[in-house]
Amino acid sequence: MNERTVLISGAGVGGPTLAYWLARYGFRVTVVERARGLRSSGNPVDVRGSAVDVAERMGITSRLREAATGTTGLSFVDGSGRRVGRMDMRAVQRRGEIELPRGDLASILYEAGRDHAEFLFGDSIATLDQDGHGVEVTFERSAPRRFDLVIGADGLHSTTRRLAFGTEDGTEGGTEGGLVRHMGLYVATAPLGGEAGAGRDVLMHNTPGRAVAVSPTPSGDLAFFLYRSPAEPGFDHRDTEQHKRLLTEAFAGVSWRAPELLERVRAAGDLYFDSVSQVRLPRWWNGRVALLGDAASCVSLFGDGSTLAMAGAFTLAGELASTADDPQAAFRRYEAAHRRLVDPRQRNIGQASALIVPATRAGILARNLATRLWPAVAVTARLWRTLSRPPSAPRELLPTKVGDA
Repeated sequence: MNERTVLISGAGVGGPTLAYWLARYGFRVTVVERARGLRSSGNPVDVRGSAVDVAERMGITSRLREAATGTTGLSFVDGSGRRVGRMDMRAVQRRGEIELPRGDLASILYEAGRDHAEFLFGDSIATLDQDGHGVEVTFERSAPRRFDLVIGADGLHSTTRRLAFGTEDGTEGGTEGGLVRHMGLYVATAPLGGEAGAGRDVLMHNTPGRAVAVSPTPSGDLAFFLYRSPAEPGFDHRDTEQHKRLLTEAFAGVSWRAPELLERVRAAGDLYFDSVSQVRLPRWWNGRVALLGDAASCVSLFGDGSTLAMAGAFTLAGELASTADDPQAAFRRYEAAHRRLVDPRQRNIGQASALIVPATRAGILARNLATRLWPAVAVTARLWRTLSRPPSAPRELLPTKVGDA
């Protein structure tokens, strides 16, 4: 019997997870990634809920724990560094949940799947031309190839979504054009290096509409910036010099460690900067092309994107494996099941952003006062539920036959 071939675009979190499970099911998998290697930057992410089950079945839980940040809490500080409020993360963290740097999670997932799939780094899809039996794909560098299926796991600015569904704003292309909605925020992170800093509080300083923080990780501290802004005209998510300029302008005059951190950013070679956006599509598939993770349903900075990408990859692989000759039926079942996890997360950005980056000085004072006056566990539980409620997949979404493979 001929192996079914699948091209996955994107080697972040969802792509390698999907590659691992499809290979276990007997598919021949190729993963193409525009970057020349795995990205090391990005804010810390969480593996929670159904993603914990996926990680356990992949046998990577111990490695995830070794890379965990060990963050104890989130302390809010004033311009002089004096603590004015605190959230205790450990008090309400659920058993099995792991926070770790995004780059470490991507590396661990890649290492789990690299011996079972072909990975093409430094390349990208150029065109897609599908018929009833497969998809003709041309690449920017590699020779053209034909695949049975193509899955776009290439993030917020998905090339696969643009080619198969239309442009980011949904104004051109296919009948199922996508919509990328700017949520009024921009985020940036940059590694600071130095000694390993796991097991400490994140320190955050706020001014109206801005947040700057230092987050400990096992490989050293990480600078974090978040600020409110309407969509920037001519924004290019690949233009690092533009990103450094925008960040410098946004945080000019902010005290605490902001001047020092901006100097580090201006000299940084590894800066992550992007808009905080949501992707809302009426449908996640078109013929033999489907979308996964942020490409299909980016839930914004506050929405458990990595957890949802891992859970979605697991569900998609199981559905494709169970339907030999009808990928559209598999795509429909995957979407119906996974939307039950995604949709609630896309509704919480307003509350979450108000807590992390209040728009006014009064909002900052009220947030800080709440963390000092309310009972510690109660305030943490309230904030944590708003920011980070983990999606829990029903058990039927986690087919036992994968674990038995």
